[in-house]
Amino acid sequence: MVSEALKRLWHKLGSPRWFFALTTPWVTGLGCAALILLLWGTVWGLAFAPADYQQGNSFRIMYVHVPAAMLAQSLYIGMGVAGFVGLVWRMKLADVAISASLPLGMLVTALALFSGSVWGAPTWGSWWEWDGRTVSTLVLFFLYVGIFALREAILDSTLRARASALIAMVGTINIPIIKYSVEWWNTLHQPASFSLTEKPAMPSEMWLPLLVMALGFYCFAAFVVLLRMRAEILQREMHARWVMQWITERRVA
Repeated sequence: MVSEALKRLWHKLGSPRWFFALTTPWVTGLGCAALILLLWGTVWGLAFAPADYQQGNSFRIMYVHVPAAMLAQSLYIGMGVAGFVGLVWRMKLADVAISASLPLGMLVTALALFSGSVWGAPTWGSWWEWDGRTVSTLVLFFLYVGIFALREAILDSTLRARASALIAMVGTINIPIIKYSVEWWNTLHQPASFSLTEKPAMPSEMWLPLLVMALGFYCFAAFVVLLRMRAEILQREMHARWVMQWITERRVA
């Protein structure tokens, strides 16, 4: 019974109409959660968190840099999983998810690189260092840009979906390189700011606002990706009866 229920759920997930209906109430909730968490984390981190005893107030860029770097990697992992699902089960929503995640992935990766440079200038005395984590994050940015350019260049939708799915899958090998670069090579980057399995090295007054900011970034990402997925579903299914019915109901309301 459980396996049959899971199979039915899996097939439903492949239905654009079912996904669109399922996510309708999520968008508002995620948007509100993102707004509250980001405002709360920003005020807490910038105004109330204590200054670092070595870096002073320059460490506060951490509240943008760390969540942006985490989210950049998570979005790419999501694209890799979607690519695998698209290649194996030919689900339409897999390509929709890749298309919806790409712009935000490029943006937060660029933000991670820029904020890292701003943080590195007073901390390391240099805007850029060719260490393992910086270079592997730059490679991640190029992967995002490469998939985006590929999708713009290929006109055939089936070929575009397969090519971007394959590159997204192969590119996930860069994620563990980013994560473990501080352990594999000599690097200026410090280890992870906090971990699920270890006690944070920094005091709670510093890492709690960082946690709030990270949750805010992830809620914002879910909000944006869902909005883009829903918009693309409407565009792809524009001639379907359920879309015409949805548009009619919106006009009447």
